[in-house]
Amino acid sequence: MPSALALSLVLALTACDGGVQGTPGGSGLRDPYFAKMGNGGYDVTHYDLTLAYDPGRRHLTGTAVITARAKQDLTAFALDLDGLDVGGVTVEGRPARWNRTGQELTVRPHDDLDKGETFRTTVRYSGTPVTITDPDGSKEGWLKTADGALGLGEPTGSMAWFPGNHHPSDKASYDIEVTVPKGLRAVSNGELTRETTSGDRTTFAWHTPEPMASYVATVAIGHYDVRRSTTKSGLPVYVAVDPTQAKASAKVLAKLPEIMEWEENNFGPYPFSSTGAIVDRENDAGYALETQNRPVFPGAPDTGTLVHELAHQWYGDSVTPKSWRDMWLNEGFATYAEWLWQEDHGGETAQETFDALYRGDGGGDGAADKARWAFPPGKPPGAAHISDRPVYERGAMVIHKIRETVGDDTFYDIIQGWAATHRHGNADTADFTTYVEKKAPGKDFSAIWDEWLYGEGKPAKP
Repeated sequence: MPSALALSLVLALTACDGGVQGTPGGSGLRDPYFAKMGNGGYDVTHYDLTLAYDPGRRHLTGTAVITARAKQDLTAFALDLDGLDVGGVTVEGRPARWNRTGQELTVRPHDDLDKGETFRTTVRYSGTPVTITDPDGSKEGWLKTADGALGLGEPTGSMAWFPGNHHPSDKASYDIEVTVPKGLRAVSNGELTRETTSGDRTTFAWHTPEPMASYVATVAIGHYDVRRSTTKSGLPVYVAVDPTQAKASAKVLAKLPEIMEWEENNFGPYPFSSTGAIVDRENDAGYALETQNRPVFPGAPDTGTLVHELAHQWYGDSVTPKSWRDMWLNEGFATYAEWLWQEDHGGETAQETFDALYRGDGGGDGAADKARWAFPPGKPPGAAHISDRPVYERGAMVIHKIRETVGDDTFYDIIQGWAATHRHGNADTADFTTYVEKKAPGKDFSAIWDEWLYGEGKPAKP
């Protein structure tokens, strides 16, 4: 009888706690350069963000509804959020306990979550969003502009304006609704599904159906001249330009449909449901960024920059790196797209561009050439260097060496096949080198990987 009673008590206690023997999800995904970014234990499938912004007060009010799937039995999980005040958190409609330490918002749901369970977390938050300074000194997060604001996320800035699993390996679809003072516009990713005005406020609702890494999510608030059109293939084009930049950018932006057609011919079918651009004032940001569907430009872009950022829609936005160590897969491809555009439009051939970089042409004191060979593109020495010259230029040189080795027919099979194989997914350098070797089994790529991708210093021969 005593043993039977003990067994009954154990069964009763198990029934009371739901049978879940979970653990907290990991804080940070141990990215080699941004170890605290992202969180373990779950995978986000959709973000539904409802935002209201007052530029005069620089005040943001937000509600984030995050749909995710548990990858393990969970007693708690973390979200990345920098700054802003949290007003409350619910999980599956029930109030959850939460606390904050640095950029981590740790959530303890009322009921433990089973592995495989889909759950919705709602976070209410508000305050003045912060601007984040990257390890390389650049600014991101929530940037104050001359007439509004600009949300930029690469690599960590998106946590300044919404809570989430902010690592490129966790992609999701998005609905972003932004309410701003009447007369301003709010431009984001995907397609504009609704624009309504009530009193002195206007709401813009944007829908992104394809998976998107949070670092290429954006919100641009301000006065914009908007132009809608379609490409020859019927792809919707939405371009928003600050009125002060309209004249200077008109000629280059008129090439956007032509560039899209050229890139589809070279890289394969476009991976998203719309395209376009956002052009702000020159001082609103310190760099262009490949925000999904419509890249952001600080001032009127030149043709090469437009080609580069649109190429990222294939290489970076659709095929997204598994970690920040793999940035050369983004920037090497996009830089090589510039070389190919020049080659096809009466400029230098890609070989001539490669040779000039190898020789160190360009004058000056040689600092640029020295910087080009400072480290291998496949092994940046730290977070401050993931956007340095070797990632862009040596990355493109790796792509060119592959082309040189396999010839044009196989080369274009490789770059189109790579984009198609990992469409809307994630990949790393090992995935890429394996893919290249599989597509050209009779070729030896060891010297390219050893000397150009991973080798220290300048290779002895071009």
